[in-house]
Amino acid sequence: MTMLFTRGLRAAAVAVILFAVPGAGAVQAQGTLAEAAQVERGKLIAKEACAACHAVGVDDASPNADAPAFRDLGQRYPVEDLAESLAEGIVTGHPDMPEVALEAQDVTSFIAYLKSIQSPDGAGSTH
Repeated sequence: MTMLFTRGLRAAAVAVILFAVPGAGAVQAQGTLAEAAQVERGKLIAKEACAACHAVGVDDASPNADAPAFRDLGQRYPVEDLAESLAEGIVTGHPDMPEVALEAQDVTSFIAYLKSIQSPDGAGSTH
């Protein structure tokens, strides 16, 4: 009897938690959707602004041999370190790289995308 009572209390407690906090699951889902949209926006920026020289995906080759694959940037330094340079206008990189400056929201999206594609060890990458 005690075991059944305890199970009943546990089930009731779970139900109270799930239903007492309206939208708790929805908030988490919205956060996940917002993050996915941010990564997708960053991917679009990478394709439009950088794909002419850089490999911007998880397995493509860089059209410019001097331009590193974006998936391998994390092997060189934390990709978050690019945020300030991207906001102010990055002027370093490969010899043919034009100056690139992004709006703050685009920097956040671009960094989110870079973080999403980093190879764990750089193995098998193609410049």
